[in-house]
Amino acid sequence: MMKFPSRFAQRLPAIAMLAAVMAISGCQKEAETTLADDTQSTSTEATNSQASTAPVATEASTDQQVKSSSLTILALGDSLTEGLGVDKDDNYPAQLEDRLQEMGYANAKVINSGLSGETSTGLVNRLDWVSQTKPDITILTIGANDAIRGIDVATIEANIRTAVKHLQDNGSIVILGGMSIYDNLGSEYVAAFSDIYPRIAKDMNLTLIPFFLEGVGGDRELNQADAIHPTKEGYEIIVNDNILPILEPKLNELEELKELKTAGTDNTAATAQDNATKNKTNETI
Repeated sequence: MMKFPSRFAQRLPAIAMLAAVMAISGCQKEAETTLADDTQSTSTEATNSQASTAPVATEASTDQQVKSSSLTILALGDSLTEGLGVDKDDNYPAQLEDRLQEMGYANAKVINSGLSGETSTGLVNRLDWVSQTKPDITILTIGANDAIRGIDVATIEANIRTAVKHLQDNGSIVILGGMSIYDNLGSEYVAAFSDIYPRIAKDMNLTLIPFFLEGVGGDRELNQADAIHPTKEGYEIIVNDNILPILEPKLNELEELKELKTAGTDNTAATAQDNATKNKTNETI
């Protein structure tokens, strides 16, 4: 058995206690280090999580901002647009405005520029006046009164093309409402008249509502006593089934354009701010 000097033996308990204290201290430091690492990891994960969700919030905010911006739609045409025989809140422009606001376009405005008895020639003559509304989109429905009068199809087509070009040149997206008439003027005229609209739409790259009165024309329950002008219920079908499915994609295009414009404005402002900061720094130096 190994023998220790008596003095060393006396100090042995103290040494053992000191070793125990050092061991405990080392464990505590290790635990503190582990806790600090865990805390830092949690903080990093939270930061990354916030960073990943930030763009979503920004996109939602931008979308809401775009929908809350002004939207002007010009309803241009004859008595079918004006809403002859129905209350002013029941014609299609009024119902369309209500539907758009329900869809989230809080500042949507649909201007009723329909005029009873209007022909394509009369419409061309008032284009300068209606263009002052600066519409984002124009829904153009004209030609029925021309056909009732038996006006030459070539003249009707030329007038509609003139109207479309004028509206496009003033920055408006044009949606063309197709029309058809009864056979009382002969099948050849009826066919030639109906063919105007898809031909213009194709040549001038327009969105076409194939037949503006689809699902309503000829239905006694959805038309007034004259069998020509829709009732409130008829206009409701026209808005929901004929116009909105065609209009919505155009609204989406407008939203994308406005988002790009907003992003470009923000970038321009940021660049201007950076330049101002740099100039100020240079002046200080």
